[in-house]
Amino acid sequence: MPRDIPSLPEVRRITQKKRDAWWTVLLVDPIATPLVRVTARWTRITPNQITWGALILGLGAAGCFAMGDWRWLIAGALIYHLSFVLDCMDGKVARLTGQGSVFGAWLDYIFDRVRVMACAVALMGGQFQRTGDLIYVWLAVVVVFLDGLRYINSLEIFKTRHTMRKQIKSRMRAARRAQNADDVAFMEDLLRANPSADIEQDLHGAANADAEHAEHAEHAEGDAQAEAVEPAPRPKVVDLHQEFRSRFPGYLRFRSFMLRHRIRTHLISGIEFQMAVFIVGPLLDQVIGATVVAGALLLVFELAIVYKLLLSTRDFGRTLAAFEQDAAEKDAAEWNAAEKDAFDEEHEKGLSTVA
Repeated sequence: MPRDIPSLPEVRRITQKKRDAWWTVLLVDPIATPLVRVTARWTRITPNQITWGALILGLGAAGCFAMGDWRWLIAGALIYHLSFVLDCMDGKVARLTGQGSVFGAWLDYIFDRVRVMACAVALMGGQFQRTGDLIYVWLAVVVVFLDGLRYINSLEIFKTRHTMRKQIKSRMRAARRAQNADDVAFMEDLLRANPSADIEQDLHGAANADAEHAEHAEHAEGDAQAEAVEPAPRPKVVDLHQEFRSRFPGYLRFRSFMLRHRIRTHLISGIEFQMAVFIVGPLLDQVIGATVVAGALLLVFELAIVYKLLLSTRDFGRTLAAFEQDAAEKDAAEWNAAEKDAFDEEHEKGLSTVA
């Protein structure tokens, strides 16, 4: 009996990421999303089974690459792309059917690395056997190294950003013990949650939000007949990419345009690198050229991400310093108020004595 699965537009909304690699958005999602709906509706295939299928197809592509001949290269490229389609389907099926698991995420990550290593060794080994050129041996090492570097760097950047956010929230809790601990919002989360918005307009609106809020509060106070209502708490927006955006103002328009099409600005990531090496290069019979160009572009974008992280750490330091300054000003204000109360009390005692 078929499952009750929503319509295709609703499946797209549920399963497709708000930001993804351009290769996935343009060349995979149009195929994978309808297949996900059919798979979830008519079969009981689990996401982990799809992950195993992606690995098996990837190893099949490696077998084709090992043959060395250009006909086998074309077959391997097509099978590799089909393997990647399955690799994208497992997560979509998990989101659609609620079958996602921590183990499934681990399995998907490990199998991806195994597939890349197997295909890199097979592709370059087949070309070395066919030509005897040692450059293919070095290219195999380079592909495995760059793939590992990309994902290790991505993981460490994620951990660093998570640590910065955690420390900011901790400082905010310490500064606002009487308020809700969830009163911090990060600019990146707001922009990611609304990718179709005009970012420049959002930033301008965030800058004027406090003024508008004060104006509304003034009108409410001036209305004598209005019932007193406690204003809803507004989260403090923390922007850890402020310096990067100020240095590259054109990035806002570019990012806004890309997000409207669900494409992330990291144009050459691990996905595009793999596709260039294992699909574009074999199809054009230009394995060396495609690998070298894709590897160089991957390094450029990784360095750009590291530079962006560096600027973000500076914004992080300034944010913590601002919290410290606010705390010091609050302590000073409380101390002055206490001193004033003590002075007023002594003054009142003096007047009573004179009287």
